[in-house]
Amino acid sequence: MFRESKWIYANDSENGYVDNARYMRKEFVLDKDIKSATLYIAALGYGIPFINGKRVTEDVLTTPFTKFDKSVYYNTYDVTALLNKGTNCLGVHLGNGYYNNTTVEWNFDTVTWRDQPKLCFTLSVEFTDGEKTELYSRPDLRWMESPVIYNHIRHGEIIDARMEIEGWNEVGFDDTDWKETVICRTPGGILRPALLPPPRIQYTLTAKYLENGIYDFVENITGWVRVKTKGDEGQTIRIFYSEIYKDGDIDNRQINEFNYPKNPEDNAPRNEYRLILSGKNDEFSGHFTYHGFRYVKVENAPKDFEITAEVFHTDLKTHGTFESSSEMLNKIHKASLRATLGNYMSVPTDCPHREQNGWTGDAAISSDQALMNFEMTESYRKWLMDFKDVQRPSGEIPATIPSTGWGYNWGNGPAWDNALFVVPYNVYKIYGDQSLLEMMWENMELYMEFIYTMQDGYIIKNFGLSDWCSPRGGDIMPSEVTDVAYYYTFAKIMAEASVILNKGTEEKYKTLAESIKKAWRENYLNRPDYEKYQTYFACALYQGLLEEDEIPVFAEKLANLVRENDNHIDCGILGTKYIFSALSDNGYADVAYDMVVNPTFPSYAHWILSGMTTLAESWSMNVSLNHHMFSEVDYWLYRHLGGIQLRKGEITIKPSFIPQLDWIHVTHKGIDVYWDKKTLKVAVPKEADIIINNNKYHVEKGEYTYEL
Repeated sequence: MFRESKWIYANDSENGYVDNARYMRKEFVLDKDIKSATLYIAALGYGIPFINGKRVTEDVLTTPFTKFDKSVYYNTYDVTALLNKGTNCLGVHLGNGYYNNTTVEWNFDTVTWRDQPKLCFTLSVEFTDGEKTELYSRPDLRWMESPVIYNHIRHGEIIDARMEIEGWNEVGFDDTDWKETVICRTPGGILRPALLPPPRIQYTLTAKYLENGIYDFVENITGWVRVKTKGDEGQTIRIFYSEIYKDGDIDNRQINEFNYPKNPEDNAPRNEYRLILSGKNDEFSGHFTYHGFRYVKVENAPKDFEITAEVFHTDLKTHGTFESSSEMLNKIHKASLRATLGNYMSVPTDCPHREQNGWTGDAAISSDQALMNFEMTESYRKWLMDFKDVQRPSGEIPATIPSTGWGYNWGNGPAWDNALFVVPYNVYKIYGDQSLLEMMWENMELYMEFIYTMQDGYIIKNFGLSDWCSPRGGDIMPSEVTDVAYYYTFAKIMAEASVILNKGTEEKYKTLAESIKKAWRENYLNRPDYEKYQTYFACALYQGLLEEDEIPVFAEKLANLVRENDNHIDCGILGTKYIFSALSDNGYADVAYDMVVNPTFPSYAHWILSGMTTLAESWSMNVSLNHHMFSEVDYWLYRHLGGIQLRKGEITIKPSFIPQLDWIHVTHKGIDVYWDKKTLKVAVPKEADIIINNNKYHVEKGEYTYEL
């Protein structure tokens, strides 16, 4: 498909550092009636394609972030309706994206792939008489600087409307003064089709004006603003994006900590748009960047000024819903959805405004709820391919994926690396789809060899992060407790996957799992110095490290710890992952509920009552206010309160009928569960088990009602 196509670029920089975006164009003739036409295009970092002046797609940020010297994803578009018999014009607006990201933090500025924007495409056309032709990217395209005179994936854009070139992407435009493109080095990666859903604009929000040029969009969102305005020619409007508003101003200190320019003396934007007016009616929106924000601060706007926000993210299909009699639970659910969606931009990120990194631990911990809420298979397939691209020959993986090379010596370790195992396993567990397990089997085996080099007597010490972002701050349980527990989980997954995939290594991994469990119990069971930690008891219960007679003892101790802490959670992201199942699987769903809706710090309800519309990175809300790593609460809403428990494609409905709620209604892919004080109503798309107060009913596809 791309055999005859060339990678081309503008060749206007010796070191690859270019701030401006550029237009590229080519006219061509199709001399027959057209039956069908398909455009295959890889634009690095991002590209907006046009044919005959019309956008080819409404998708945004169209080339997925990867380790570009390993994999590059191309997009495929049906462009039949845009082409004409006769002369046509193909235009592409190219920007930097992640490919030419000059951020100093996380080593983006020195990464091996970084270069100025480049383009590769094939336009395949079939005529009505059956003949075919193809147009390839070649150095006969011409280019010119676009009005986007500065673009950076994190910092923002400067757009000079005076530089707009009318008709640049249309037939008949005179490009005599434009410059020649040249053949350039490839980015190095294998071209792969982008099968995952692309980012798309989902909805538009209007703002409430506050004061001092500050607008409030009410929700913490991911996207950009759109401005319609008219002012003096050359007038510059500055728009600053922020999550935080207090004392009459926005506060971007925790964002700008990671968003400083390559050359600070250049006065480049920092989480900002600068709009230079043409003196006519101007309309601006973003092109090659995005922001996480709730507020914007506008400086030097003319009187004729209108602003809205366009919210976008990977276009994940929704297939789960939750409602209840508790307005607080409903708000927490919506906050979890916003945090998950706002942090999915072709990869699962940790925040849309500051880092935009694919932290493995965050996405692994949130994968259960993501799979209940959205169709995730192809998006996860792409992300797991990124794991293949960055895994070292030793088996080690970094803490952030895709990786610039950073993260191999800090941040990784079993608790974060668990994404390699639990993401494909959860797709199998919840969807019954084993394809990702099969795809990642060799990588998981290689990692098991690597982690064996890090253990001593099956114990792993000083390797990886502990219970990150605990309310306790520095007083965090030693990481070895959770690291060894995850090592045990990996071995169990490998044993089960071996059977699923017929690999013949089940006994090997079962034996390993038994040895790890024995070591964990010998080193950590009944340790008085750990019994102050909710995470300790929750880990033992959730990870299956206890014998049957020990489970009720540990569950009671965990429930008592929560109660003695005035019904507050006392966990970071690892303990939070465990605690909901650890309590609810063992008869304490009511304790979990009281913990969630507790109105005081630390709690989910405290976030909501403090004005949060997403989940935060810390219980104290002192860093990022849009993270998905604490979203296990949403899986609890489905799995325990709603009772939808999925295992290898099999359905069990086992709700927790807690007295604090009047009713619950949850759905997932044809499963519908409603209960109130008197009745349980269930609809299932195939056979299932329904468990009510330890009474089990096996049912076929259909609708069922039970009196409680």
